[in-house]
Amino acid sequence: MVLKIEPLQSRKHNRSAFSCGQDSLDNYLRKYASQDLKKRVSAVFVLVDDVEMTILAYYTLSSYTVEVTELDDTLTQRLPRYPRLPATLLGRLAVDQSQRGQGYGELMLIDALKRSLETTKQVASVAVIVEALDETAKNFYLRYGFQAFQQTAMKLYLPMKSIATLLKA
Repeated sequence: MVLKIEPLQSRKHNRSAFSCGQDSLDNYLRKYASQDLKKRVSAVFVLVDDVEMTILAYYTLSSYTVEVTELDDTLTQRLPRYPRLPATLLGRLAVDQSQRGQGYGELMLIDALKRSLETTKQVASVAVIVEALDETAKNFYLRYGFQAFQQTAMKLYLPMKSIATLLKA
């Protein structure tokens, strides 16, 4: 098995067999991901077995804006007082049920954070934002330093400065 993370290509990657156990995430990959790519709504990255092109995990990234009042003062105190700030949305992250326990969720998260940080050289972003589907997902993100929004407990963010520190470690 040779693993590779690459942008989704609907004609190359087998999406039909993917099942993470969350219908919304499974259906997105099967039915909507390629449309989002074509319409430039979201970038979709997949972890594949390079031999079979079977998708083992995936995540999506897109541009986002966040209300400055939703963020913690420690992040915003040195930023301009704009009403909204640019961010990167990690909209979906899922691992196929048959691949659980192999560290692919962490691998995909680190890859998403790395891409997000690298992109800030060309398109500004103060943080990566996620919206956890459930407590298990929320706890996963909390382990990597994400912080809950003040008004919405299932919505979390990780400042780019923290991402840079995490990736250096």
